Order: sequence, then C-alpha cells, then structure tokens
Amino acid sequence: MDLTLFTDIEIIFGLSIIILLLFHRIRLSPVLGFLVTGMIAGPHVLGIIQDVEQVEILAEIGIILLLFTIGVEMSIKELWDIKRFVLVGGGLQVIITSVLVYYISLSLGYGSSTALFMGFLVSLSSTAIVLKLLQEKGEMYTPYGKISLGILIFQDIVIVPMILLTPILAGVPSTSGDSAFTFLLKGIGIVLFVIVAARWIMPALLFRIVKTRNRELFLVTIIFTVFGTAWLTSNAGLSLALGAFLAGLIISESEYSHQAIGNMLPFKDVFMSFFFVSIGMLMDVSFFLDNIVILLALAAVVIFLKSATAGLVTFLLGYPLRTTLITGMALAQVGEFSFILSSFGREYGLLDDGLYQSFLAVSIVTMAATPFVMASSHSLSHRLLKKTTNRILINGLFSKSTDPVKEDKELHDHLIIIGYGFNGKTVSNSANTAGIPYVIIETNPETVRHERQHGEMIHYGDATHQTVLDSANINSARVLVVGISDYIATRTIIDVARRMNPEIYIIARTRYMNEIKALSQMGANEVIPEEYETSVEIFSRLLKKYLVPEEEIYRFTREIRANGYSMLREHSMAEKDNTFNLKDELPGVEVTSLKLKDNCSFHGSTLKDLNLRNRYGATVLAIRRSEQIIENPTGDTELRSSDTCIVLAKPEKMCQLRKFLGEDAEAFSSENCPV
Repeated sequence: MDLTLFTDIEIIFGLSIIILLLFHRIRLSPVLGFLVTGMIAGPHVLGIIQDVEQVEILAEIGIILLLFTIGVEMSIKELWDIKRFVLVGGGLQVIITSVLVYYISLSLGYGSSTALFMGFLVSLSSTAIVLKLLQEKGEMYTPYGKISLGILIFQDIVIVPMILLTPILAGVPSTSGDSAFTFLLKGIGIVLFVIVAARWIMPALLFRIVKTRNRELFLVTIIFTVFGTAWLTSNAGLSLALGAFLAGLIISESEYSHQAIGNMLPFKDVFMSFFFVSIGMLMDVSFFLDNIVILLALAAVVIFLKSATAGLVTFLLGYPLRTTLITGMALAQVGEFSFILSSFGREYGLLDDGLYQSFLAVSIVTMAATPFVMASSHSLSHRLLKKTTNRILINGLFSKSTDPVKEDKELHDHLIIIGYGFNGKTVSNSANTAGIPYVIIETNPETVRHERQHGEMIHYGDATHQTVLDSANINSARVLVVGISDYIATRTIIDVARRMNPEIYIIARTRYMNEIKALSQMGANEVIPEEYETSVEIFSRLLKKYLVPEEEIYRFTREIRANGYSMLREHSMAEKDNTFNLKDELPGVEVTSLKLKDNCSFHGSTLKDLNLRNRYGATVLAIRRSEQIIENPTGDTELRSSDTCIVLAKPEKMCQLRKFLGEDAEAFSSENCPV
C-alpha cells in the first residue's frame, strides 16, 4: 500500500501546528503561516513533500468548498443586486490593469504578446485569500466586501477567454474555430440550469432527502451537488471554482442552506489550508534570495498598481474615498488562477524560466502581504479622510447629483439613520409611521437615486467623515442609529458623531457581543448585538413550546435583556460620568408613547377624567399634538384625536392600560405586551 500521500498530509499538518502556534503568539495571519509551511516543506527548501501534485489536488478542493460556502451565504437575488460590480467593476478593473501592465512590460523590453499576457496575469486577484479574510472579519456584506466579490466573480469568469487567447498570442493557430461560440452556448445553458435547479429541482430534492432524517444521505447529496456542478462548469470551459459558487447559489434558494453550510464548513477549513500550503511550495526560495531586492520592488509596484486600478474602478462606480481605498487594497495581490494561466503561457513559450520564477515569487509575496495590506487599509483611509477636504473625493463621484434637498437643512430634533439595508429600512418605516423626522445616509449611489425618486429623505455619502454628518444636521439631531455591518466604520462614525454632538443619543448595531465594550467606550448609548438578540429570541420560542404563559415569557426576556446588557457594558459604563439614566435609576419602569386614533372615543376627555395615575400607576409626561409639545400636562389637559402621549409606568401596568384603551390607541404590539 502506497502511503506517500498519507505521509505528506501528516507532515503538512504537523509542521502547520508548530508554525501556526508561533504565528499566533506574534499575531500574524494563519494564511501567512500556511504559506511559510509550504515553503519549508516544499521541494525548494527541505524537500520533505514528495508528491506536490497530490497536494495541489487537495488545494483545488479547498477553493471549491470556499466558493461553495460564499454561494450558499448569498442568493440569486443578491447576486443580481451586485451585477453592476461584476460586469462594470470587474470588466473595467481587468481592462485597465491589463493595459497598464502591457505598456510597463513593453517599456521593459518584452514583446507585445508577452506584455499583454503579463497584463492578463497581473489583472487577476486571489478569490481564496480575499474572501477568506473578509469572512473572518465579518465584512462580506459591507460595501467594499460586495464590490470585491463582484470583481472577483468577473475575474473567475474571464480566465476562460484568457486561456482561449493564450495560443493565439503565442502564434499557434486555433484548432476549433467555433470554440468561442460553443463556449457562449454552454455558458447560457449553465445559467438556465442554475435558475431551474435553484427554483424547482433542488428544493424538491432536498425536501425528500430531509424527510428520510438520514444525515449521511443529506451530506452526500450536498457534496454530489457541489462537485457535480463544478465538474459541469469545468467541462464547459469555465473554472471549477465558479461551478462551486453556482452550486452554492442553487442550494441558497432552499430552506436547508444553513444545514448545508454547517456540514461543509469543517471540510472547507481543512482543504483551504492545503491551498495555501501548495502556493508556498511553488516558491523557489534560493531564486528569491538571489534577487530579493528587485523582486520585493516589483511586488511593491504590483500592490500599488492593483490597489490604484481597483480603487479607481470603485470610485468610478460612485463610491466614496474610504470604500475606494479599502476595496483597492483588498484586491492588491495576484490571484491563484494566475498560476493556472501562467502554466499555459509557459507551455506556449510566452514565459521563459526566469520570467516564470520571477512571476511566481512576486505573486506569492503579494499574497503573503495581503493580510497586512487589508489590515492597514482602514487606518490609512481614516488618516487620508482627515486630510482631505474635496467633497467629491469624500462622498464619491456622484455626490453632486445626489445632494440633499434644501428641506433637509431645516431638520431639527430629528433621527439620523446610517445605512439603508434591512435595519435602516425598518427603522425609517417605523419613524415615518410614528411621524418622527429623519434623514438617511447611504453609500450606494443607485440606492440613493432610487429612494429619492420615491420621496425618501436620503443622503449620499460616507458617514465616517464629518462633513457628511454635518450635511444631515447632526448638531441639532436627537438620535443617531448606525445600522451598517462594517464594524470599523461603525466605530469611526460613533467617534465622529459624539465629538460633533455630545448630547446625541447613539444606537449602534453590531454582529458580536465582544464588540459591545469597544463601541460603548467610543460613545454609543445603546449597542444591539445580533448574536445576543438571536439567543434571546431562541429562548423566547423555547418557552412558548413548553406552554409558558405569554406574560411570563415577556417578563423573562425583559430580565435577560436588562441583566445581560448591563453585564456586557458594566466595565465601559464604569468609565463614563455618573449622569442620570432612567433605566439604571428606575429599574422595572419604562417610558412608551401611545398614539390616539383619529376617531378616538376619549376625544375631549381630560387626564383627570381618565384617572390613569390612580387606576394604572401611569403618568403622562408629555403630549405631542401636531407640531406642538405639551410638557408636564396637568389634570385639566384635554386629550384629542391623533395625540401622541408619552407615558411612564411599570410594564404590567402598561399592559392593563392597553386593555383599557382598547381600539382607541395604537400603543404596543402583542409581542411586547401580551393580552
């Protein structure tokens, strides 16, 4: 029995453990650790790995599984939403980069065919590295995450025509005159297959599989779907990785996508390590050391050039300076598909041995530098924004065409909403229903134009910059809601907003509980972690299954939120001044607004007539009547239809008050006040 592959895998894992532990202590990226593992174990240093091709096969599986998980986490609708990034962004990035590298290569003395081929190689970025780092940081759904994904998808597709053009560049006649037409037909067929499979075939199939309650059968079905779709696209002339991404999209449309991704994640992490190790094995360390100065200089030029071109494309798409810089620096490396393309170039004589080794060395250096480049992009963009006063650079190319209307300047005591995703839409709809004046700030120019046409009060701009918040009259605003998924941008927005308006009440959304302390220290009054709220919702539904009364569930969840958030914030709150806080000083008491309906039967009744304080222990603190605010109303104050009353009481008394008001008021949902 040949144990060569088994031995190689053991060597890779054993060496990886040692190197990753060392890199963890010095706080270096695991990606860099796997690259170093490959360099050490590969044929150019210790030479202890005998079968490099077998490792490369395992690496290919890692790329397939990575693209599958990305596809599952998206949907066909979400992919359609980023079509502009794929077609326009990806197309411009590849063309501009290829042209620049072409002229640089010509100036260095290379022939036109080799120069254009080098442009192809440098234009591609690493899908595996960029998406892995974005996933680890939870930045896939940020503006720069979506733009990066769109451009990377285009690059995965354009590798096919690049491969078809390689023999033509080398002067070798094409053997199949209809290959391009055949490729187009196959591509259209695959797109139709994905749509049909996602809508009808896969949901029905997975339903029957799940009914068996056989976990092994479900797992085998998912694996078959992934590799089957990848095989299909490969035979059509497309990449395996693109097929895996399409398989993920197919499964994402079913209700079993979360189970599928949960089953595949452990496999993805294992096989992705082989990908980075295999890249490290390609490095000829002796060649690199002999030419280290020039190779590092070339790598720096490539990083700068690719950052500039990808950033320029992002700017042309209409995004502000911060998104432009972060996107550009995320796509600054040479990609794994460039290695596949370079092998064709070497085969057809477009690359000699020296140029091939130089390309490999420069590419691997750019890959190894990616974690550091991406990590520094946020601080660099923050420093540049502080020094920049040009409005077009700050807000984006389309900032003038999406300027706020004059009425925005008259906003006072209003709500500012950052981001118009699901959270932003929900908050704005609620504010509109309650009659609360608000303004939205969004970085997607298409969203801004579309919503403005429908009468939405929305600004275009990057809220991390002071001038953008100033355009929303932050100095006179009462509340700021930060509903974006970019944690670093959220911190910056909170810091800038707190300095501009020390009195504003800031509510921020975050994904994880461990981010609460930092955001509170930056100045957020309330931080809502999705992770924590999900656990509370699970707890609530669990109690319903055990037939616990609604009022008890409501009381339990209130206590969990009160105790949980206070524990999470206790350290950061201790560092703040001892200002009065109603929730802290009067636990178990809440302030809620209730709006009387137009045909309210209490119209003309005084507060003394209703006797709310003696009946329900409820105190009316204020009444909003159109534009008028009646503060501290007396017993003789009359209520009128459409009045909004600000009421203070204990939760259980609020519920009794709701029953008393009946159909005359819109006050509490049954979720917050069970009947």
